[in-house]
Order: sequence, then structure tokens, then C-alpha cells
Amino acid sequence: MSDGHPRVTLCRTCCCGTTRKHSDVDHDRQLRTLRAALDGHLDVRQSDCLGACDHSNVFVIQPSPSARAAGAKPVWLGRVLDEKDLEDVVGWLRAGGPGTTPPPSVKDKTITPPNVRTPPHSTT
Repeated sequence: MSDGHPRVTLCRTCCCGTTRKHSDVDHDRQLRTLRAALDGHLDVRQSDCLGACDHSNVFVIQPSPSARAAGAKPVWLGRVLDEKDLEDVVGWLRAGGPGTTPPPSVKDKTITPPNVRTPPHSTT
């Protein structure tokens, strides 16, 4: 795997990666499909609970080192549950991921990571 590519972390071992919450999602097949589609060019990792259970199935996409150096931030995606979602994520990653290519239809799946405060909106 190259250090010049984005990295993907999948939330697993909690509600995201089990059939307890999404009985119609084959989580193992989703992981195999993602790894096969990216053909070993990207690092795909599994993590214990990432704390965004209200948005399961959660993927965190880390930008490539060069995109990160240019200011790109990790992108958290929630509710990645069907084949179309997975295809969109794969296509975005193949195109470069965060900081290099705007996310396609997965943009509506972007979530705020847990434990990250958003600034209050001004009332003036």
C-alpha cells in the first residue's frame, strides 16, 4: 500500500459492523468488496466503535498525505448501507478522495464526527 493514497477506516464490532442494527447489510461482504475494488492501493482498516452510532454504517476517509498537507481534513460518512453508496465511495477514493476531488453523491452522507464541537451560529 502506498502512503500517497487516502486511508479508509470502517467502524466495526459495534452496531455499524454487525447485523444487530442493519440485518439486511452483509458487512463482511462490504469489507471484501471495498478491499477488492481498491485492489490493495488503499489502506482499509477496521476500528472498534467510532462513537457515531446514530449514523451507522460509518466510514472515515483520511486524505492522502499530500492532500492533508494542503489542508484537506478527514471526511466522516454515515449510513453507507447499500451497493450504490459503496460504489460512490470507491469511485471517490479512486479519483483521489478528500482534498483532491469533491465527493459525489456520498456528500449527503457526510456527518460531523463525534466529540467535535461546531461553532455556535451568530445571532447578530
